[in-house]
Amino acid sequence: MKRKLIAAIGVAGMMVSIAACGGSDKGGDSAGGDAKELTVWLTVDAQNNWPDLVKAADDAVTKKHPGIKIKHEYYGWPDKNTKLDAVLATDKAPDVVEMGNSEMIGYMAKGAFAEVDPSKYDNSDKWLDALKDSVTYNGKTYGVPYYAGGRVGTWRKDIAAEAGVTAAPKTWAELTSALDKIQAKKGAKFSSWYQPSPDWYAAMSFVYGEGGSIAKQDGDQWKANLSSPESLKGLNEYKSVIDKYMHGDKTKDESDRPVVFGQGNAATMFAAAWEGATSADPKNDKVGKLGDKLENFVMPGPSGKNLPVFLGGSDLAIPVKSKAQGVAAEWIAAFTGKDGQKGLVAKGNLPNNKADLAPLKSDPKTQVPATAAESSWFVPTAPGWGQVEKAQTLKTMLIQIGTGKKTVEAAAKEADAAIDKVINTK
Repeated sequence: MKRKLIAAIGVAGMMVSIAACGGSDKGGDSAGGDAKELTVWLTVDAQNNWPDLVKAADDAVTKKHPGIKIKHEYYGWPDKNTKLDAVLATDKAPDVVEMGNSEMIGYMAKGAFAEVDPSKYDNSDKWLDALKDSVTYNGKTYGVPYYAGGRVGTWRKDIAAEAGVTAAPKTWAELTSALDKIQAKKGAKFSSWYQPSPDWYAAMSFVYGEGGSIAKQDGDQWKANLSSPESLKGLNEYKSVIDKYMHGDKTKDESDRPVVFGQGNAATMFAAAWEGATSADPKNDKVGKLGDKLENFVMPGPSGKNLPVFLGGSDLAIPVKSKAQGVAAEWIAAFTGKDGQKGLVAKGNLPNNKADLAPLKSDPKTQVPATAAESSWFVPTAPGWGQVEKAQTLKTMLIQIGTGKKTVEAAAKEADAAIDKVINTK
C-alpha cells in the first residue's frame, strides 16, 4: 500500500511540450477501434497484486476484437514519469497509462491526455469526489479513476486504556479529552498524537474541514486562499494539535512515520490506512505484538464533522498521441467496471465510486476507511500545481507554524504569495 500513497502524492514531473493531436474516445475508430495492438502501462502494483484483473480486462477486449495483441509494460513509481515524458515526445505513446491522481494535473494542463466520455464507464456519476476532481480539468474529463486509498485515525488502545479511555473517539471533544488524559499519563516526552508538522495532507484536512482551501478558482485563474478566515481557522487548529500533543522533531516529515510509531513513543496518528500495519511489521515493532494493540477509527474534526481526507490512488488515462484510443477506452471500461472494482476491493483497495463504497461501511473490516473516504478533498487542479508541490511551499509554511518561527497568519500570507507566483503557469 505504501507505493500507492507515494503514487498519489507524487509531484507531476515537468514534461516536454506535447502538441495536442489525435481523437477522443467519444469517436469511432480513427480513435482506434480497428487497432491491431494495444499497449497498456501499469505500475507494479497491478502486476504483483491483481494480475487476474488485468487478464479479465484483456479477455473482454480480445473477445470483442479477435486477433488484437495487448502488450503490458509495468513500472515502478519513481521512474514511470521520466519514461512517460520521453515517450510522449515521440510517436510511440502507450494507449493506456496509469497515473497517480495528483500526477494528472500537469499532464492535463499540457494537453497530453485525450478527453474521455464519462458515460462509457460504470458508476461514473458516483465517482468519489476527490477522484473525479483528479481527472477533471477546465470542466472536461481526461481520465478514469482506478482505485483509492484514504487516511484514518490509528491509536494504541492499550495506552488509551491505561489512561482510562475504553472506546475510540467519535467526536473532537472525545478525541481531545482522551489525548489530554494520555498526555498527562505518559509525560512530556511522549506524543499522544504523533503529527509531523510538514505533513500537509493532514494539515489541509483541517483547512478543508473548516471550509477553507489551498486555492480557489475564479474563471480560468486560480488564487491562493490560505489566508482566508476559514483556512486560518483550520491552520490554527492544526497548530494546536502540534503544540499540545506532538513532542517529536517538529521539522521532520512523515516519510518514516510508521517506523517512528513502531518505536512505542506515541499513542495516535492520522495516516494512510496501511501505516498501522507497517508499524506492526516485525522489523518496525519495538513494542511487541503491536498489531494486537492498534485500533483504527474515523478521525473526527473540530467542525463537528469527520475530517475530510486526501484520497490517494490512481487514475487511467489515454495519451492524446495514442493510435488506439477507442480500444483503449474499452480496456479501461472493462478494467474499472463493476467486476473490476469488486476485485480491487477484495485486494484491500477502496473503490472508485460511492455505490461500491456503501456496502463496505457495514463490514467491520472496511467500515473505518470506507466511512472516512466519504468526505474528501483534492489539490487545486491548476496548471501550476506541480510547481507548488515541487517548491514545497506548504511544507515550508507548516514547519514555520509548527516550530513557532512565524505566526500562522504570517506563514500563510507568505505561502499565498509564493503560490500565486506559479499556480497559473503551465
